[in-house]
Amino acid sequence: MSRTALIAIGGNSLIRAGERGTIDEQLANAHGTAASLAAMVKRGWRIVITHGNGPQVGAALMRSERAAGEVYTHPLDVCVATTQSEIGYLLQRAMEYELRQLGLTTPVTTVLTQVRVDADDPAFSNPTKPIGPFYSKEEAEQKRRRMGWDIVEDSARGYRRVVASPEPREVFEQHIIKHLVDEGMIVIACGGGGIPVIEHADNRVVGSEAVIDKDRASALLAAQLGVDLFAISTDARHVYLDFKKPTQRALERVTVDELQQHFDDGQFPPGSMGPKVESAMRYLRAGGKEVIITSFEYLADAIDDRDGTHIVSA
Repeated sequence: MSRTALIAIGGNSLIRAGERGTIDEQLANAHGTAASLAAMVKRGWRIVITHGNGPQVGAALMRSERAAGEVYTHPLDVCVATTQSEIGYLLQRAMEYELRQLGLTTPVTTVLTQVRVDADDPAFSNPTKPIGPFYSKEEAEQKRRRMGWDIVEDSARGYRRVVASPEPREVFEQHIIKHLVDEGMIVIACGGGGIPVIEHADNRVVGSEAVIDKDRASALLAAQLGVDLFAISTDARHVYLDFKKPTQRALERVTVDELQQHFDDGQFPPGSMGPKVESAMRYLRAGGKEVIITSFEYLADAIDDRDGTHIVSA
C-alpha cells in the first residue's frame, strides 16, 4: 500500500536570499524542490504539497496598490488566492517535468484552498503579521487614516502594515484533496496557509484581511488527511538547540514530549523555528505518526532516516 506524505515547502524553496524573485528565478528554484519530491513519488509515495507565499503576496499587494488609479484593487484574501494560482502553476510545471525525467506520468493538480478562521479569534484584536512594503512615516500615517490599516514601526527600515494571523480551524477542500490523492494524483494545496475565510450563521462565507501561518494550516490538513508523514521543508538542516551559540547541537530524533520541554524552555523563537515546532507537535497530538523538519536539499536522505530532525509521538 502506498504511503502518503504532506510536504510543507518553505519560502526559500522558491525565492532565495539575494534574489529579486523573478518568475524565471522562482521556476528554476521550483525544479530543485520538485526533483526531490519526484524521487519520493518514484519510490511509491503519494504526496500533497503545501507552500508559503510571503514574498509573492507582498508583491501582489504592492501591484494592486500602485495600480489603484488605473484598475480595481485586490483585497488581501484575493491576493492570497492569486498567489496560490501563481505558485501552484510554477510548482505544477516543475513537478510534471521532473516526473517525466523519471519516466512517471503521475497527474499533478493545484486546488484553490479556503481555510476557515473564527471572527472572534483574538488575533484580530492584536495584528502582528507584517505584510507588504515598507513606508515612510508620512506614507504610513496616510495609509492608517485612509485605509484603516494597522501599522508598526521597524526602526531600521521604516513602517509596515500588520494583519491578523488567526488560527486555522477547517480546510474547506479537505475532502476534495483526499479524493484526488486516493485517485493517485499529486495535489498542491493550502498555498500561503490557505485563503482565510469566515463562515457566518446564514451560510455566507466571506474573505478576511488576514494571513494564516502556513505550517499551522499544513499541520491541520495533514491531520485531517491522516497522512503517514508530515515533512516541513525549511532553510535549516536540523532543528537545533542553542541555535547560533557555541553550544549549538542538532536534534536528530526526539519525542513530542521532549520537544515540548525544549519549546517551554524558550529554545525556538516565534519568528523562526517556533511555529514549525509548534505545528509538528499539533499534528502528532492529533494522531499523526511522524514529522521531519529539514532543508529540501536533505529531504531525500531524511526520508531514509539518514538526515534531518525526526519527531515522533513516543
